[in-house]
Amino acid sequence: MNNLTLEDIAKKSGVSRSTVSRVINNHPNVSKKVREHVKEVIRSTGYQPHPAARALVSNRTWTCGLILPRTINSFFTDPYYPCLIQGIAQACSKQNYTFSLFLMGDKEDEDQMFSRVSRRGFMDGILFQSDQRGDTLIDLLADSGIPLVVLGRPFQGEQISYVDIDNTESVEWAVQYLLDNGHKRVATITGPQNTTVGIDRKYGYKQALVKNNIPVDEEMIVEGIFTEESGYLGMKKLLPKMPDAVFAASDQMAIGAIRAIREAGLNVPQDISIIGYDDFPLVSPVYPALTTLRQPIGKFGFEALKMLISLVEEGLKPSRQVILKSELIIRDSTRNRIL
Repeated sequence: MNNLTLEDIAKKSGVSRSTVSRVINNHPNVSKKVREHVKEVIRSTGYQPHPAARALVSNRTWTCGLILPRTINSFFTDPYYPCLIQGIAQACSKQNYTFSLFLMGDKEDEDQMFSRVSRRGFMDGILFQSDQRGDTLIDLLADSGIPLVVLGRPFQGEQISYVDIDNTESVEWAVQYLLDNGHKRVATITGPQNTTVGIDRKYGYKQALVKNNIPVDEEMIVEGIFTEESGYLGMKKLLPKMPDAVFAASDQMAIGAIRAIREAGLNVPQDISIIGYDDFPLVSPVYPALTTLRQPIGKFGFEALKMLISLVEEGLKPSRQVILKSELIIRDSTRNRIL
């Protein structure tokens, strides 16, 4: 059965060869009844179209690239990346796509990346993890005309298609939750301020204070880099300011903050409440169980690939933007202080 040809499927389906080709390549000009009939014949026979022939007919490779800039050193330690890749892989499987992963370790890798991924006929499009301010590779890819979806809000704004999380709004919820539960001195350990995610989460923290008529104290704000160690060092800086709650812009930083609090002879949440951001699987369990903002990472990957396919099939203009909602997961690292 694996030796079947397109003509064989057409004969068994009672339709033309071109109709079978349109069904295989998801062409819209096929009636629903005929499409389902041809798909059933394909399923029952186990027919698999030859990838090279399929690409030749459709002018598509059914392959996308995922670029993670300058992350080789953190790729195996940051739980974000395995979760992101799993979400995209599952989305690709459902859409009959495969994807190639490109990691960059330094500026030299970045300089060579554009020529590697922009070759005509190499891939249908690119998924690009937004990195930091001044990243020229995004501009090069956008100007090349290759379909591009950025994962995370890019500094270039709405000229580029992207999928993002509601970073500002969700952090407002988290800080508001702390304030509603009687905390008076809420500090934050931000993400790096040369990234949009770090900027947006810091802005959400500030917005929550402003909306509650609480002056923003810059001494209650320290910058981290989404690692456990930066959360630990950030918390040590905050402890002399005597916060009664801390929002950390990642779970890894929240874990580091908890370690610093314990070293100071204090307890979570009795002395200081902690909220993180991510809710990705952790290598080791955290005690107390961490209150956090859960990113919908599976849906994130699905929406990114769905957007990329729409750019391939419908054209690059207008650009698209999708913002996904986070969910505040209440666990044991926060305390209700209202008496």
